[in-house]
Amino acid sequence: MTGAVMQFLGAELREMGGAGEREGNWRVGRDADGILWLVMDCEGSGTNVISRKVLEELNGHIADAEKDLPKALIIRSAKDGGFAAGADISEFKDVAADPETLLREGHAVFDRLAALKCPTICVVHGACLGGGFELALACDMRIGIRGASFAFPEVQLGLHPGLGGTFRSLALIDPVEAMTLMLTGKSAHTNKAKKLGLLDAIVEERHVASAVQAAANGQIERPEPGLKTRAMAFSPARNYAIKQMRAETEKKAPKSHYPAPHALIDLWEEHGNDAEAMQKAEIDSFGRLLQTDTSKNLQRAFFLRQRLRGNAKGEDGIAHVHVIGAGAMGAEIAAMSAIRGKRVTLGDTSAEALGRAIKLAGEICGSKHLSSAEKRDALDRLMPDPEGYGITSADLVIEAGPEKVEIKAKIYDGLKSRMKDSAILASNTSSLSVDELAHHAPDAARFAGLHFFNPVSKIDLVEVIKGSQTSDDTAARLAAFCGAIKKLPVHVADYPGFLVNRALVPYMMEAMALVDEGVPKETIDTAALRFGMPMGPVTLADQVGLDIGLHVALSLSENLDVPLAPVSDTLRDKVAAGEIGKKAGKGFYDWSEGTPHPSSDEGAPEDLTDRLILPMLNACAEVLRKDIVEAPDDIDAAMIFATGWAPFRGGPMHYARARGIDEVVARLRALEDKHGARFAPDAGWEALK
Repeated sequence: MTGAVMQFLGAELREMGGAGEREGNWRVGRDADGILWLVMDCEGSGTNVISRKVLEELNGHIADAEKDLPKALIIRSAKDGGFAAGADISEFKDVAADPETLLREGHAVFDRLAALKCPTICVVHGACLGGGFELALACDMRIGIRGASFAFPEVQLGLHPGLGGTFRSLALIDPVEAMTLMLTGKSAHTNKAKKLGLLDAIVEERHVASAVQAAANGQIERPEPGLKTRAMAFSPARNYAIKQMRAETEKKAPKSHYPAPHALIDLWEEHGNDAEAMQKAEIDSFGRLLQTDTSKNLQRAFFLRQRLRGNAKGEDGIAHVHVIGAGAMGAEIAAMSAIRGKRVTLGDTSAEALGRAIKLAGEICGSKHLSSAEKRDALDRLMPDPEGYGITSADLVIEAGPEKVEIKAKIYDGLKSRMKDSAILASNTSSLSVDELAHHAPDAARFAGLHFFNPVSKIDLVEVIKGSQTSDDTAARLAAFCGAIKKLPVHVADYPGFLVNRALVPYMMEAMALVDEGVPKETIDTAALRFGMPMGPVTLADQVGLDIGLHVALSLSENLDVPLAPVSDTLRDKVAAGEIGKKAGKGFYDWSEGTPHPSSDEGAPEDLTDRLILPMLNACAEVLRKDIVEAPDDIDAAMIFATGWAPFRGGPMHYARARGIDEVVARLRALEDKHGARFAPDAGWEALK
């Protein structure tokens, strides 16, 4: 067998006749003890997916096992990266066309596996997601290699598990925990998976063969259902839990926007004591959800992510990164680069800032569920460098200093005699012109913008900003670097606000104008939340920092050739008073008790939602018209993955098309007549009709 994952399975397994030969998407063979190994190894891909072909082949192997029963049947993955990434989403259109037939075929395979008259054992390393998780649940036992994790990400596609994950997870572990996994899409990492009962044993890779033998011989004890699990078999306890779930789910994922989690709760409520009925209902419900606009748009978001990943192809040629500035942004950029395998030096004149950055890096390692060894290795790759010695050997220097041209120019002056001739310099600027900064850079051809979003450890999008003199090679290497550190690069040209801020600032400035008009901030934020934005614009302004928001608003107002909402007097006053948002404890909201959760319809003007949303769409049309990005899909991807823009609507350009370009233009004209020239429809809409 191939792959580092397989090297510890023992000489007998490696040498057995059929195991080294591929049979479609599986490697198959029996070892000397009569144990049958089915090793998933999807052709032409570095990742396993549970496709129709994979299931058809698995069904054939199970049929063979029924005729010649092995001592045990083992399922695992040959891919170093993990067990399986879930279902093949490209096949969802086929499933939607005939859900009854295709879903029942998949269920029949897993039912056949579950009924096999010998122990069935799934060995899991890395991520075990969606359909892969459901395959694991159809086995009698699961052995996890440290680092294994389980998740049902279907909710992120507007769905719930569709291959038996509902009734099998509810039967295996605490039903409330199972429902939480399905409702949230969150991962259960190795230790939590063991605690929940998803894993029967945790081993190191080199001990897999021994663990399999123990499981085949019945030497690994299975946990008994706990008191809570037994209690949920009774309607009163389940009904109480369901009531709580409905309330919490509606807060976080309103049924009008996200029907899938509510449909899942219905399944448990109606069929919680009848696995056979729940299986049938799961198939019916999954088929209906596939037809919803929400699921279609969330599937669209999945493919938009794939599109951005395509930008990151190729080698970056970057082994050593030097980050200048250990503030919030620089520290996170340095940490994520080190976590993803880059050697990083972090420069700052403040020893305290460097100390905070190293502490933060440790916290990020924890949030990413790194093992103690992985954390140690990541922190070993991250070196505080107050003297900037790393500059001379760095392949990439990322400047993350304050947003002032004169400060950045001074930094660049100090680099001109120190950087390698082949090294790239990138600025993490959010608002300054890359072409203007390039005048001060050591080499304009090897200079570009690399705009990360705060917090870097949580937001995947990065704008790769190509100036007029930036070479194609520099832009391509920076995009590849983003891919190497697991970020999503979008190529944009130099323009005020680039892409994301150009679209987002009008949204925030219109909110400030509404505040000046006397509309309650809670009402403004509630309208945005009901549209589907993850955070209202006033809350967002507080979180970003009102001082930063004011700076960007002034910069865009001065540099765009179209009008924006007037810079808010209330915003200016708050910045002058030091009430600059979350970081100060107070801005428009009081943050002393955590993130605000506004909910109010008081004093809402009838055009409130359009006043907030349509300026974003208008800015996107302008960016597209000026060729700042290549295609509407780049805009949709960037806005979804940088800002969380209502993903169930498919992105701003997709939303505009779905609503109708003529309708959008007509509404903008009506708002222009009422509120002024800032709502004038951009000329770019004509090309989109």
